[in-house]
Amino acid sequence: MADTTVIDDLYVGVDTGGTFTDVVVMDGAGGVITNKAPTTPHALEEGVLAALTLIADERGQTLAEMLAQVVSFGHGTTQATNALIERRGTMTGLLTTRGFGDTILVQRLMGFTAGMPNELLGRFSQRAYPEPLVPRRLIAEVPERVDQAGEILLPLDEEAARTEVRRLRDAGAEAYAISLLWSFRNPAHEQRIAEIIREEAGPDVYVSLSSEVNPVLGEYERTATTLLNSYLGPTVARYLERLERVLRDAGLVGRFSVLNSIGGVMSAHDAAERAVLLLASGPTGGVLGSHFLAQELGHRNVITTDMGGTSFDVGLVVAGRPVVSQVTEVAQYHVGVPMVNITAIGAGGGSIAEVVSGELRVGPKSAGAFPGPICYRRGGTQVTVTDADVVLGVIDPAVFLGGRMNLDKAAAEEAIRTQIAEPLGLSTIEAAAGIKRIVDARMADTLRELTVGHGHDPRDFVIYAYGGAGPMHCAGFGADLGVGTILVPATSMAHSAYGALAADIHHSAERSISFRSAPGSDDPASDFDATALREVFAELEVLAREQLERDGVKSEDVIIDRSIDMRYRMQTHELIVPVSEELSDADAVSRLVARFETIYEDTYGHGAGFREAGLEITTFRVSGIGRTPKPRFAEAARETAPAAPTSRQVYDVNQAAWFDATVIDWNGLGTDPIPGPAVIEHPTTTVYVASGQQVALDAIGNLVITPTV
Repeated sequence: MADTTVIDDLYVGVDTGGTFTDVVVMDGAGGVITNKAPTTPHALEEGVLAALTLIADERGQTLAEMLAQVVSFGHGTTQATNALIERRGTMTGLLTTRGFGDTILVQRLMGFTAGMPNELLGRFSQRAYPEPLVPRRLIAEVPERVDQAGEILLPLDEEAARTEVRRLRDAGAEAYAISLLWSFRNPAHEQRIAEIIREEAGPDVYVSLSSEVNPVLGEYERTATTLLNSYLGPTVARYLERLERVLRDAGLVGRFSVLNSIGGVMSAHDAAERAVLLLASGPTGGVLGSHFLAQELGHRNVITTDMGGTSFDVGLVVAGRPVVSQVTEVAQYHVGVPMVNITAIGAGGGSIAEVVSGELRVGPKSAGAFPGPICYRRGGTQVTVTDADVVLGVIDPAVFLGGRMNLDKAAAEEAIRTQIAEPLGLSTIEAAAGIKRIVDARMADTLRELTVGHGHDPRDFVIYAYGGAGPMHCAGFGADLGVGTILVPATSMAHSAYGALAADIHHSAERSISFRSAPGSDDPASDFDATALREVFAELEVLAREQLERDGVKSEDVIIDRSIDMRYRMQTHELIVPVSEELSDADAVSRLVARFETIYEDTYGHGAGFREAGLEITTFRVSGIGRTPKPRFAEAARETAPAAPTSRQVYDVNQAAWFDATVIDWNGLGTDPIPGPAVIEHPTTTVYVASGQQVALDAIGNLVITPTV
């Protein structure tokens, strides 16, 4: 789309994380200001307003004056994820086909290992099913049956359904999820049950239908996705309604959008209706922000690394596209909607270090935002990664968060001495270095698993390091992985918020319809009818365009992406295959089949394909993307007379020695590379450059860390 940004216009992105609420504000000329404030778990909107107020003060405006210039406000949030993990959702009743009430409890025997690290899978004593989202007493089975072709075999027993709805209502259900067999082929029974629920429980009660939320093959995943949507929906709706009202009262006049996990933003109303799409909203922002920045810088392959206070979130951009997963594990449940693929481990600044049976362990337990690390002076009592960074000299206690939070180095040293060093027979510095080495190694192992373990060479990638703690540790895990270039974005201190700012409007439509080729065929593409395939895509495209039109997107600003889920026959897992051309004839279908086989062998290894088994298309997906105006980054203002660097003692864990490290303010960097060890300071982050590395500022203000030549 044509550049329609105006210099005085402001674009805002906010990401509410577990520890801090991050804000990015860009003006129409591409100027960037970032800041952060502590997250306020009791009332998340307070943290948002606090962070926005810091930006307004920096701009020399009142909050109302700044918000009056905002044309677009994007918000990424962990509200849905936190509500699920902490089991703070709404009491939900589940209605399903008679005989299938245990589907959500059995979880296809996947729930007791879902989310477990590979190294723990052999520890059977640690396997356990998740706490049920819905107790058995709130599961209702109704007489009805539809077959795989959508034909009604047994009509819905409406009186039985009404009786069950009343029972659920009287048992305390405040929201309802309906998931019937094969409802995506014929939704009539689900729709009628929804009508009965509203007649019995009230017209405004929250109801999710699997035929609307997740109309795809896979009984358990579809049921889990629909249940999660109702369980989270009312909580998310109340929060977003409250936040938007607070922002409007404070002066916001522009568009308010919420970042979803598919790769775009949606209105607050749509987000409340599809709350399950927010389950990875915050981390998705970082991957999207990296994707947009990589397009500008010409990086085709990127490893995105977001190290915050509680977790280390990793995503991949391969060949210019974020990697997407059809099914995502969240809190030991399986969500059956495509999401940007993000792998998370418990390795953040707040990760707790402790000695267990004579061994030093770091994470996955976290001190969180409150009480947080010991050095925060908020009552924390257990040693964390941030405490170790302070003791090692990487963080200057006096300038943390621009001096707004003075850290207690002495308390961190004493805690590391008593809790870690003495039990292990180490010095305090050796113990702190051990904490840093362990957390860096855990992160490097995760990156190795996601690259080498999936057939990628890490040397072909650039690491983007962001989050509150990522720039402090990227020198360690990046060198361990063997990546040549590490980029710390200019928005690194609030990069997920930048993703929310830059994201386009996104809606999707999907449908499971099976097309199969005959086994034993040398030309499986000949069994697929190009006209029939085009017709399915055309129906879904109409739905996606209608949603974008409701959001006010002009037709010339719409991009349509198509894909299919495809597998060899008799397999249980599919691969997403992009459909980049119109399936106009048999040759186009042949190219589609060839693309699937290439992706299959790239994923599972050369020679793994077996077309003689026959091929099966299971699901069609269409994404409608509404492009929105957004500014490009302005060229960084370089200091003609760079600020004179200072120095301080920093312990380099690779060399196991103290060094006099160069210390310089990010905004004071000049054109010449600075060799490590060095510390680049910013009011909201700290970047550490190890010995054997150097750092330079690029044209738009990003830091680029490379090996010393």
